[in-house]
Amino acid sequence: MDRKRSACTTVLVGKDASIDGSTMAARNDDTGKPLNPVRLVSYPAYHDQPNQVKAYLNHFIGERPADGYRYQGVPNVDLKNEGTYDESGFNEKNVGMSATESVYANERALAADPLNTESGINEDAIVATTLPFINSARQGVQYLGQLVARYGSAESNGVIFIDKDEIWYMEIVTGHCWVAERIPDDSFAVTGNRIAIQEVNFDDRDNFMWSNHIRDFVEQHHLNPDLHGWNFRRIFGTADVFDQHYNTCRQWYGHKVLSPDVKLDPLDFDLPFIMRASHKITLEEVQRVLSSHYQGTPYDPLGRLGTEEQKHFFRPISLNRTQNSHVLQVRPDLPDTASAILWLCVGIPSFTPYVPFFNNAADIDESYRQTPMKMNMDLKSAYWMYRGLSMLVESHHAEFSKPDLDYLKDARQLFHSWVDKTASQVAEMDADKVNAFLSQAEHQLVAEMAKRTKKLMADLTMQGLELSKLTFQMDENL
Repeated sequence: MDRKRSACTTVLVGKDASIDGSTMAARNDDTGKPLNPVRLVSYPAYHDQPNQVKAYLNHFIGERPADGYRYQGVPNVDLKNEGTYDESGFNEKNVGMSATESVYANERALAADPLNTESGINEDAIVATTLPFINSARQGVQYLGQLVARYGSAESNGVIFIDKDEIWYMEIVTGHCWVAERIPDDSFAVTGNRIAIQEVNFDDRDNFMWSNHIRDFVEQHHLNPDLHGWNFRRIFGTADVFDQHYNTCRQWYGHKVLSPDVKLDPLDFDLPFIMRASHKITLEEVQRVLSSHYQGTPYDPLGRLGTEEQKHFFRPISLNRTQNSHVLQVRPDLPDTASAILWLCVGIPSFTPYVPFFNNAADIDESYRQTPMKMNMDLKSAYWMYRGLSMLVESHHAEFSKPDLDYLKDARQLFHSWVDKTASQVAEMDADKVNAFLSQAEHQLVAEMAKRTKKLMADLTMQGLELSKLTFQMDENL
């Protein structure tokens, strides 16, 4: 797959299913190549300035309202050749969006309603045309649905919207057909590059939304293969050997981590999208899913349990071409001005940390904001620093995994303490002072992580020199 069709994995957790009452929406953005540099930005709010968004990847031009909220994005550095792809972030109303999870409709559905590849809305521009203008997750679905009706869709995509109360997963499958489902508060959901939504209840508008006339469309074109029911995945989706080795396996492992007592088959085409949580899910468990390469199973390419064939049987969740892994979290136990947090990993998630960024810290540290196209050995760029650490750890995984795991555990402890302490300090602070305070705190955290990471890289480099195979001993004097 090339960069124009991101190959991603998604994990969603309802507020009653999480350990702290937060909503969590997480996704890996996997590109078509190992190196496609990204950066973190905060786009300013604007007023009385009607404008347009022009896609780099096709001829889409989207009209934007005259007033838009400040919002985060994690765009590509090489805009000219790769497109923007803002991917993930919150707006100033603490509404988050992650886009997109590439999905694939079957040929019968696409023949009846082809994608508008020439001028339809696509992943390159979908965040910029939606996130600055919504006040809730539910409104995000409605707003994007109107854009699809107006412009058509250039791709089949899954899109996530999150606020403090709700998570909605929207699947745009053909040029104009889509369905969105609200994740139940007591449940979690996992998917990866396959149409996920299953049974749709058209009598339940509190938990489902859909494009106009979709039922008439399905009936008119004879798309429903079932004698009873209306299963969105079976009507619009695919079920082939590619799905089994590339897609269903990731969904299986996500359920294995988050609901370990339920036994599922990684080759099952009918794996559930949504499952009721059997325990309170932590932030670390969500990150564990996104950073996994099937640890503890025969399918781990870095493990020792399986045969060589088994190790390469399934596509891992964490890849060298994962450019941006994130968890969007809204915590109800923190002040509103510090409740929305973007946990961002720009290295390979298996080996590098998810650093927290408060939504209201609009002054992004330069190490994240400015990413060069190529690596400089000064390691001032967070992207290239964490890429460098990833390469070091994987190069001697058996020897380096333990110090890397210790480093990650210490980092997570630091992050928890830092988030709670920083958020408590803004609880009684005037609104006009919060941005500057959170931004300064972010700069200090980023600097501390750079210090820790460079120390680990130096230690591993020295240890690696001791592991060189270019050695020979006969006599201590030789």
